[in-house]
Amino acid sequence: MGRPATKTDLIEAAKETYAQMNAVIDSFGERELSTPFAFDDKKKEAHWKRDKNLRDVLIHLYEWHQLLLHWAAANREGGNEPFLPRPYNWKTYGELNMFFWKKHQNTTLEEAKALLAQSHSDVMRLAETFTNEELFSKDVYPWVGNSALGSYFVSNMSSHYNWAIKKLKAHQKNVRAGK
Repeated sequence: MGRPATKTDLIEAAKETYAQMNAVIDSFGERELSTPFAFDDKKKEAHWKRDKNLRDVLIHLYEWHQLLLHWAAANREGGNEPFLPRPYNWKTYGELNMFFWKKHQNTTLEEAKALLAQSHSDVMRLAETFTNEELFSKDVYPWVGNSALGSYFVSNMSSHYNWAIKKLKAHQKNVRAGK
């Protein structure tokens, strides 16, 4: 399935990729859970070095759900809040990701799983409250800027779940290969 461009596709893709991600997680054995992530140094993106375990990945997804939920709620009530909280912006969001990582170093894996399950449910419910036009037409909400609101949902759900799946499978492959 390509990038969702309708509400129906957005909901379906989010359900499907969330289920796929959970299937990968459920396939983790004790070795995958207990072995710290260690990826090839050729991978340049910061997240390959940042996340050390499954909890870190799940918390990352949870915190980005929280950004979406807060942003939509504040702006639907007449606010004009940016998606990223101050002082962060799209050039410094890596620092925000590190803030989230540090914030949750004492969060357990079980807590992270519960937090993500709840936030996924909350974001799905929120998506359902918008019409297809509200999600995929530009200029419906001034607080969205030049994008469609749905692009934020896609980025924070199915695209982000695909990112997690890729990362978790890479870890699983490394562990099974004895790396």
